[in-house]
Amino acid sequence: MAEPPRIEDLRTALTDRTFPAVGLWNRIEGRPRTAGFDRALRAEIRDPLWLLTRQWQLGEFRGSDAGTAVTATYSVATTTPSRFRPGSGTPQDLPGDRPLETLAERRALSFASGADPVSFDLRLIIGRRWLKLLGQHLGLRHLRKDYVSKYRIVAPDPNLDADTPRAAHAEVWSFLQAAADRRMDGYELYRHLKNNGHAWDGIPGTVLLRSQLDNLGAQLVRWFDGLFDQPGPDSAWDAGRLEHRFSIAATAPAGGEKVLTAQEYPGGHLDWHAFSVDPRGPVGGTAPAHQPINRTVIPAPVRYSGMPLPRWWAVEDGGTNFAGVQPDRTDLARLIFLEFALVYSNDWLQLPCDLPAGTLASIRGLAVTDVFGQRLWITPAGAGQDEDWQRWSMFTLDTIGTEDVAADTSMFLPPTVPKVAEGPVLEEVSLIRDENANMVWGLEKIVRLPTGESRRGSEVVAEILAHRQRFRPVPTEDPPRAPIAYQAMNSVPENWIPFIPVHVPGNNRAVRLQRAAMPDPVDGRLVRPRTSLLREGFDAGNPYFVHEEEVTPAGTRLTLAFNRTRWRNGRVSVWLSAHRGLGRGEGSSGLAFDTLVDTS
Repeated sequence: MAEPPRIEDLRTALTDRTFPAVGLWNRIEGRPRTAGFDRALRAEIRDPLWLLTRQWQLGEFRGSDAGTAVTATYSVATTTPSRFRPGSGTPQDLPGDRPLETLAERRALSFASGADPVSFDLRLIIGRRWLKLLGQHLGLRHLRKDYVSKYRIVAPDPNLDADTPRAAHAEVWSFLQAAADRRMDGYELYRHLKNNGHAWDGIPGTVLLRSQLDNLGAQLVRWFDGLFDQPGPDSAWDAGRLEHRFSIAATAPAGGEKVLTAQEYPGGHLDWHAFSVDPRGPVGGTAPAHQPINRTVIPAPVRYSGMPLPRWWAVEDGGTNFAGVQPDRTDLARLIFLEFALVYSNDWLQLPCDLPAGTLASIRGLAVTDVFGQRLWITPAGAGQDEDWQRWSMFTLDTIGTEDVAADTSMFLPPTVPKVAEGPVLEEVSLIRDENANMVWGLEKIVRLPTGESRRGSEVVAEILAHRQRFRPVPTEDPPRAPIAYQAMNSVPENWIPFIPVHVPGNNRAVRLQRAAMPDPVDGRLVRPRTSLLREGFDAGNPYFVHEEEVTPAGTRLTLAFNRTRWRNGRVSVWLSAHRGLGRGEGSSGLAFDTLVDTS
């Protein structure tokens, strides 16, 4: 291989590009002369003029009147809601000794399912309380046997078809057998007292003891009414919408009455975002507003981990990696978050203002004084028209309707609790769509037994069906005369309650779902629901309708359970409530019509 030519004059060769293989760029690398990096870590400034030029280029030398806030003076008008209206029912005073969840979610306790008595656990609790009250008085102890005899619990007879709901399940039958003729049905006495009866009615030898028994009867009623919170004749549960609907009212800061309505509260956690300003009509009877709160406070900057510092050459905390947030072009929530966190991070200030729960507050005015002595009047950012889609605000209430009205800038702190203890599920119903049968089914997954306990709905209906077949055995069919047979309709389990579409009155296009019934496989009578969630109006003979849009393709899940919490005054509230959640998709009941069955 020939050796490359020797370049005698390197400068002339580079200028004339005589040898194009020679590059024009060279890299100069430093050669460390020491093992220490102390001087390098000091980041000494070699060119202060460059830094000053850079600051001038970025506009840091440009003066502005953006002074730092020193003090802030505000005036807040507050009022407390004092009226409550469940759905479209009768308005009532809003009590202050219990949380708002209790009034919004509470349901009446069920002690009967048609003609069958249920909730024997509560019946025995009330009876035990009455016998205990009698035992506290020496002259009334001898009456305990008379009350057990009058309000006695009857043991179910397994040989009677009418006792099937109480005799088909072994645990229910043994429970009632143990309590029969030994314990007292306290609910019958409680209902007798609530119907203006006397505790001594039907008890012999109580002529001289009537005043004492009346006092004890009043104690029993007060005890049970205070043990469970139950609604009056009106309930906030909207069975057609499968959610709670209620309104509260307070005196508006500018005068008049302001009504806040929760239109779609599914149950669970109740907060400010469940309410909207309702301009449709007053509730009436609101209490007067409080005196405004006028304070002068020192604003404090809002800080968070990894917040960008407002000055150059300052190192932020690396605990928050904003570079790891990768929003899409349509992800407006993340984009807005990044803009507020990075661009306007040092523009947020917080002012202390303590308000108790159950307060409707409206800022009447806010003035900020900066370090230059200037006073700035701050207006609400969410002011404007309620229907303006460019208006943006936080923690404010919208107005029901589409009318062009002024936006409401008040803030509502509902009288709720942060935590509610929820008991085990007593009833569970899944409303699912069955595309094969073109129907909606109310699947009773968990039902309550007469003793108050809960069990799987499929197990309960299987035991009842087996018990009823003892009285009406399936007739023996003739042997098949052909290899196939025609079947008009098959059967489904009794815990599948059908809902069929029917027209809305006066509308030929809109439909709603009406509760229907399937025939019993034993004697052909209609199957009745076993959960109180689906027995809406059943005992009164009224139809039950559900709006079609409430049952989405994903399904709707309804649960029933007891809730318990403690209010700020120490009072314990216990109530029965229904919660609505999301289902698990569509399902199939297996219902089929006009099929050919293989007889072999």
